[in-house]
Amino acid sequence: MPLNIQLMILMPVYNDWQALTLLIPILELELKSAGLRTGLLLVDDGSTVKVPQSLTQTALQSITSIDVLTLRRNLGHQRAIAVGLSYIEANYPNYSVVIMDADGEDCPKDVPRLVRECLAHDNEKIVFAARTRRSEGLLFTFFYHLYRIIHLLLTGIPVRVGNFSIVPKDALKRLVAVSELWNHYAAAVHKAKLPMVLIPTERSERLQGSPHMDLVSLVVHGLSAMAVFGDRIGVRLLIVVSISMVLTFGGMVSVATIRLATNLAIPGWATYVSGLLLVILMQMLLVILVFVFVILAARNSVNVIPSRDYAQIMGGVKRIYG
Repeated sequence: MPLNIQLMILMPVYNDWQALTLLIPILELELKSAGLRTGLLLVDDGSTVKVPQSLTQTALQSITSIDVLTLRRNLGHQRAIAVGLSYIEANYPNYSVVIMDADGEDCPKDVPRLVRECLAHDNEKIVFAARTRRSEGLLFTFFYHLYRIIHLLLTGIPVRVGNFSIVPKDALKRLVAVSELWNHYAAAVHKAKLPMVLIPTERSERLQGSPHMDLVSLVVHGLSAMAVFGDRIGVRLLIVVSISMVLTFGGMVSVATIRLATNLAIPGWATYVSGLLLVILMQMLLVILVFVFVILAARNSVNVIPSRDYAQIMGGVKRIYG
């Protein structure tokens, strides 16, 4: 039974044109078997390799058009997604959007599953693909799970999803006004408290080439996600420091009690310990003041609004198929 939905597929691309050439025919077959028709928007994130002619040589039916939105400079996947979503919301206001990678790691067979789940919730919830198995090596997996633990401790929010998802048209109108979208898509959805649901999926292997993200890029990506919850992290650290201050003050009281009320104190011991605890207490007080002013300053800063500012980043849009 055909799936009745107006749909665009958004893919940020940085030099992954050969993998995308292999992905498009596979995606076409999956869309055709599900009765889906969709346009394809490729956000060229400052690629140094031109779009190959082979990209549009395959005859397509379910993919009705392919547009390339070129950015003036490389911004990274997250900001490329923000620009693409803002462009679609401005030019295709009644369309839902599937966001997926162009290298084949997001399996095309899961696109109809995302669409069906979205329709099952009456186009009211963003549907994310939650990874049940990853295809990366042991070293990447170790650091990824370490990042998940740190993220959970600092923000209280578990990391379960990436970019692969479908955004209904009404949620898209709200999402592109969220300034945090400029830093991290999935974190912005959490931050804006948009309704969402997860479906389990397995991450596939790259169709061609090697990942462009090195260790530094991965760390920046993780920090960008946590930066979205900067106020939340600040408050949680503020609570920890405040509890530590109370314990430190309690330690000072205990030292004074031992020194004045008992015969257990070693000569000079109380002075050294009290001085050390006083220094620690003053440092914690300074940390609290810094936290407070940083949080207040962040709330008063002017942020990028993707729906307002995306046009300044675009270099142009060119239709290469359809």
